[in-house]
Amino acid sequence: MYVPSTPQITAENVLNRNFNAEKPNQKWLTDVTEFKLTTGKKAYLSAILDLGDRSIVSYVLGHSNNNQLVFDTFDLAVTANPSAKPLFHSDRGFQYTNRQFKNKLDSIGATQSMSRISRCIDNGPMEGFWGIIKSEMYYLQKFHTYEQLKHAIDEYIDFYNMRRFQKNLKGLTPMEYRTQTLAA
Repeated sequence: MYVPSTPQITAENVLNRNFNAEKPNQKWLTDVTEFKLTTGKKAYLSAILDLGDRSIVSYVLGHSNNNQLVFDTFDLAVTANPSAKPLFHSDRGFQYTNRQFKNKLDSIGATQSMSRISRCIDNGPMEGFWGIIKSEMYYLQKFHTYEQLKHAIDEYIDFYNMRRFQKNLKGLTPMEYRTQTLAA
């Protein structure tokens, strides 16, 4: 159920559909998507995608779409990349427009960027990843339990980052490209 809320914090669309990054940790995109189990219950996947190598930097699957889900995803990304100070782009969802989240961004020196209202394309690569994971994994099987879904998502994101070659990364996987780029 959608509950309208007044955003405490909004940001300009600094990213402005410039989906290129010279190296990892310059630009991160984030969003939350919904999955349904055969029981009718829902699960929510929050993820952060790095435009520098198209890897999924962090992700968390949860039972509800709430602030903690997004905060946990952000904290995992920062722990894995402690020196990152990215341009951090999201939609205008309630999780990203509150002071607590803005404080998290400020604490690492990140610049906040938000999509314009009703402009999904402003976060195109993140929306594209949702399409990829759903078409290559989720729609191909039925999930009866949260645990089955979590296991499949864990396996898929490992495959995506470590073994799924990408044409725009010179035929490398995201993690191969990340390793080469960060070493250069």
